[in-house]
Amino acid sequence: MLNTIPRPILIRLSYVARPVLAFALKGTTFTDPIDGKSFKSFLPYGYGTQRNNVLSPSTLSLERHRLLWLYLNEKTDFFTAPKKVLHFAPEQAFYKLFRNQKNLDYTTTDLFSPLADVKADICDLPFEDNQYDVILCNHVLEHIPDDTKAMQELYRVLKPGGMAILQIPQDLNRAITYADDTITDQKKRAEIFGQYDHVRIYGRDYFDKLRSIGFTVVEEDYTHKITPELVEKYCLAKGEIIPVCFK
Repeated sequence: MLNTIPRPILIRLSYVARPVLAFALKGTTFTDPIDGKSFKSFLPYGYGTQRNNVLSPSTLSLERHRLLWLYLNEKTDFFTAPKKVLHFAPEQAFYKLFRNQKNLDYTTTDLFSPLADVKADICDLPFEDNQYDVILCNHVLEHIPDDTKAMQELYRVLKPGGMAILQIPQDLNRAITYADDTITDQKKRAEIFGQYDHVRIYGRDYFDKLRSIGFTVVEEDYTHKITPELVEKYCLAKGEIIPVCFK
């Protein structure tokens, strides 16, 4: 029955009655690596067309959140070394976890989010140059008309030697990023761009655009560095690339 709940109702239930959902789906088949809890299935999620078995009942993480958490936990010192962190549009899956990390000097920012410590425009940030060891800005740039300016601002406030993880929805079968501002119908934009408020579909050239800003970019294909069994158990999107950017 849970898999047939309409998306808007599902989202409200997920936030309000998360413990009930987690209990109802308790099992051993799939595990959320963020909190280690296991379930017989995850929940469906998606804008328009839903993806089955992707939303964790406990942390509300999606595939990209779990992949990022695995990478940070297993391949970086994010959870152990002192870090000054700037987190754009903080995700529910991470917010409390990162806020409670004693090693992190953690600041959140967004133009509208109630979780933002600093209300700010990503294209005109109120921070000094070279301030942050780590920047997390995930599934934000596809909403920004002037993503070049946003990338320049991210580069500016990152410390030399710092790391920025800049995940985006990406079509790896597409060589060139696609945008078309003449499409104004919201339903048509959602059909073409994935959401009505996305302004482009990033292709493989996304990584080179980041490099043109000055970043050194590692195209981290982390799902191919863990076993297929873990990819399935953690409900990850096989082949999803984490853009790990260094200054």
